[in-house]
Amino acid sequence: MCANILAAVAWPYANGPRHIGHVSGFGVPSDVFARFMRMSGHRVLMVSGSDCHGTAISVKADQEGLTAQQCAEKYHRIIAKDLQGLGLSYDLYTETMTDNHAHVVQEIFRTLHSNGYLVKHSELAAFEAGTGRTLPDRYIEGTCPFCGYDDARGDQCDHCGRQLDATDLVNPHSKTTGAVPEFRETEHFFLDLPALATSLTEWIDTRTDWRPNVLKFSHNLLDELRPRPITRDLDWGVPVPVEGWQDNPMKSIYVWFDAVIGYLSASIEWARRSGHPEAWKDFWTGGQEQSYYFMGKDNIVFHSVIWPGILLGVDGEGDKGGEQSQELGHLDLPTEIVSSEFLTMSGSKVSNSRGATIFVGDFLREFGPDALRYFIAVAGPENQDTDFTWDEFVRRVNFELANEWGNLVNRSVSMAFKNCGQIPAAGELTDDDTELLEASRGAFETVGELLGHAKFKAAITEAMRIVGLANAYISAQEPWKLKDDSARRDTVLHVALQVVSDCNTLLTPFLPHASQQVYQALGGEGIWAAMPEMVEVEENGRSYPVLQGDYAAEKAHWASEPIAVGRPLSKPSPIVHKIDPKLAETGPEWAPISTD
Repeated sequence: MCANILAAVAWPYANGPRHIGHVSGFGVPSDVFARFMRMSGHRVLMVSGSDCHGTAISVKADQEGLTAQQCAEKYHRIIAKDLQGLGLSYDLYTETMTDNHAHVVQEIFRTLHSNGYLVKHSELAAFEAGTGRTLPDRYIEGTCPFCGYDDARGDQCDHCGRQLDATDLVNPHSKTTGAVPEFRETEHFFLDLPALATSLTEWIDTRTDWRPNVLKFSHNLLDELRPRPITRDLDWGVPVPVEGWQDNPMKSIYVWFDAVIGYLSASIEWARRSGHPEAWKDFWTGGQEQSYYFMGKDNIVFHSVIWPGILLGVDGEGDKGGEQSQELGHLDLPTEIVSSEFLTMSGSKVSNSRGATIFVGDFLREFGPDALRYFIAVAGPENQDTDFTWDEFVRRVNFELANEWGNLVNRSVSMAFKNCGQIPAAGELTDDDTELLEASRGAFETVGELLGHAKFKAAITEAMRIVGLANAYISAQEPWKLKDDSARRDTVLHVALQVVSDCNTLLTPFLPHASQQVYQALGGEGIWAAMPEMVEVEENGRSYPVLQGDYAAEKAHWASEPIAVGRPLSKPSPIVHKIDPKLAETGPEWAPISTD
């Protein structure tokens, strides 16, 4: 049965280009999932955007001599271009500086406030020594008082998953300057999570099929729920829609609250841009849709506990009851949280602030998108932290992607073109032929089941197993030696091409760019795997890019389709280009391997 599927993808900060660690968490897994679901006949809405508010943007703007808006606009454009180059099939990739986003955020805030789930408290807030600028929780680091992890942040510990305040940290310091922050008392609105604890716990107890790390982090937070601040002393963010606050330029809605609501605001924006303003409700209300949220493990509790808590409060389903928003109605909770671990380099997290960084744009310019997509899928941090090394990247691309998949396509199409000029017909099938064809057809159920449960590594491993079987079949059948038995030669080539076609379909969610080439190499015409388009839009005299795409028009679908006998073939071009093995020892010029 077809379903409406929401793929809600974490919003990257617009304070710099994204690195490969970022896209290994939120980018590639979400696109593999969305493409598979579309190919399976489901109606998919994949949304995200650039997170443009908060201190992280203001700090970067000061460093570059820009205003916060100019900085966010600059990096939003760079990020959108990189995500387009990676082939991430967003139905809408937008930003948080739109009027629509501010309106939806404020509507959620007002509804929570009206229902009694926002309370005012005074607290000690952290400020940067010297500048006086407020320090967001994630810009304060120190030692976790519970587990002793040295790189805990002021909002949570990534190691044990506990919710923290900056004042809880042992030896707290600013991530930007290293200085000890100043703590001053200030008044803010807090999300009253304890008033939602019963409903949250009952709901999360039903999520037994979530990934173990998600359940662990979620239960750790549930054990110690306390009110969570959702406003900050910031001059760059969505205004607080409460009398006495909304005209205060130094009070804004906290960026984490702002960002998680982006999934909803982007869905509403998509509906309006598509000409069907109410279409977003198909993915948010009614209880029949399914919603999957994609992120790295540092964002788990925001999506598994806090965002569901916000939705419960807006729905009036916490201890204090309440009324739903007349504008939004009832909003359904997430179906699944699909979280990845960290991609590291030499044992340290790949990030702009810790250790070495490999930016997506640099990677794409030298290696193209599918090499990175393949590495993330087959060797990425799906279930545990994974160390990226150039040696492993070269090995994976050359010995697996090129030698196995690229070689299978090239040798099969080349022999058929040379001997037949077209896709040949099959004669009588042998047991070997039938065994391979049955394995290829059977993989659709196996790989599809794995992809439907977001088990990407196991899914691509199974698809590549069929590739290996096909290569072994060609080597065993030796069609190049069958010049005197053209009927048998053509049968072997037909079987090989059929399995190439099947494997191409199995690999399409992972390798959409290469899959288009393989489709064309088999004589196909038209768009097999659609790509996102960058469109310039305007609002209030300001121009900015969004990503969108016409994915319904693509021809890829999840099934083994008989190849068209007699379809003309051309001499194929290489599908996968090998990488110079020296790169494994040196790395590229823009990310060299340290010799220290």
